[in-house]
Amino acid sequence: MVKQQVESAVNGKIRCDACPVMCYIADGRSGACDRYANVGGELIRVDPLTIIENTIGDGGKVVAFLPDERSEDWNGDLVHASTPFVTAVGAGTTYPDYKPAPFIVSQTHAGVDMVTVVTEGIFSYCGAKIKIDTDRFIGPETAKVLVDGEPVGHVTTGEYGSQMLSIGGVHHLTGGSKKEGRVTCDTILRLCNRESVDLVIDGGATLTLTAGCPPIINGVEESRMRVGCGSATIGMFAKQWKDMVDEVVVVDDHITGVLSEHQAGKLLDVAPTGIKIKGRRSTPGRYFQVAEPGTGWGGTNVSDPLAILGDFDPKVAYPGLRLLMVSTTGEQYGYYILDHQLRPVLQDILPAAIQETVEIVAENCEPAMTSVLFIGGAGGSLRAGVTTNPVRLTRSVKDALTYVSVGGAPAYVWPGGGITVMADVTRMPTNSFGYVPTPAIVAPIEFTMRLEDYRALGGHMDAVIPVERAVEQAERRIASTEDSVWPMDGKNFRWGA
Repeated sequence: MVKQQVESAVNGKIRCDACPVMCYIADGRSGACDRYANVGGELIRVDPLTIIENTIGDGGKVVAFLPDERSEDWNGDLVHASTPFVTAVGAGTTYPDYKPAPFIVSQTHAGVDMVTVVTEGIFSYCGAKIKIDTDRFIGPETAKVLVDGEPVGHVTTGEYGSQMLSIGGVHHLTGGSKKEGRVTCDTILRLCNRESVDLVIDGGATLTLTAGCPPIINGVEESRMRVGCGSATIGMFAKQWKDMVDEVVVVDDHITGVLSEHQAGKLLDVAPTGIKIKGRRSTPGRYFQVAEPGTGWGGTNVSDPLAILGDFDPKVAYPGLRLLMVSTTGEQYGYYILDHQLRPVLQDILPAAIQETVEIVAENCEPAMTSVLFIGGAGGSLRAGVTTNPVRLTRSVKDALTYVSVGGAPAYVWPGGGITVMADVTRMPTNSFGYVPTPAIVAPIEFTMRLEDYRALGGHMDAVIPVERAVEQAERRIASTEDSVWPMDGKNFRWGA
């Protein structure tokens, strides 16, 4: 457990200054955030300081037997397991902002003196961006996302094969009622800590979401992400279909594809079939708005795909014409043959070869997942824990002299002013996030750079400690994974002039 400096005590209670709430904590009790406790008159950070141990070598590469200009003499350590990275998980905060970051750790890596500044930021300007792999309609864009009846975010623009949510933000955290702020903070916290969260879309679906797990929509677990839109699916599998059936329709809420009219079908000499599609024709073989959005075939509201068909042209169509209709995931499909009145008749038996093509469509669909990305803005107070001149840290990040990570996970830094970061929560240690009841989210953030660059940007040099001292205080050690980006790796930032 990490001990914190105690600034005041009243009647045996310690006043914690780790956030603006400033709790008085009795012996044996924890503060409102459950992150700090009074243990025998000492203020203790309850969550363990976490370090990541490099078990995969330099970015997963084989370690050279002969040293180059940046490597230390090889000592037989093939995996560099002795190279730790101190994360901000469990480190503590800089509040009330005049203090240096809790840990400013120095170590030598690849012959270069490095420093990592480690702090848990108190983020009021934060939230979660959620990607839900599904074509099913979950609600109209801009619709409110509700938890316990409180608005915590909204539906945003859909992406290829996915629906998107924006959760949190300062207006939900601080601009509404106390309950709205409290529920929003709890929702962000649970999503980012990879816990299951139930949400309701205003005018749409009910969702159960867990980072890294399939989404559950209206009580049904989604299994597949579509292989492509209807048009793309036609293009990908046209060669397989052209000799098996006379016509294929891939039903899709966005772009429904028709084989005989599509350019792929034209180039493969697929004959016209006289088919008529209800909807707005875009380009040959590509149709928009064939039905309303929904949870049926291809993200439409239809359960019977024939509902999107008009009458076949009797001048072109003929009895016995073979028609395959399939969704973008291959979950729904039907094989039809036109009767003497040119009406599609569903066949009870699907020929084995056609069944195989449907299975190939399904095979090419990736597993449906829920992705949760934490997004937060590192304000001036957080940056002041790194340097006496906060704008220099911003410039150093923009100049790629400083590498930003969140709980050891690589962070995408948005362009423009400030330091707005986004990171995949599944690449962080478990329970990386906390909260304070202001309300705000407490999230780990690390800044790694060369020691000389840290000195140049006005860093708190008196607070720098060797990594060995920080490691002594660490209570949790986790191994890096194969897809880890090692924060100390010089490829992540410029080594300077």
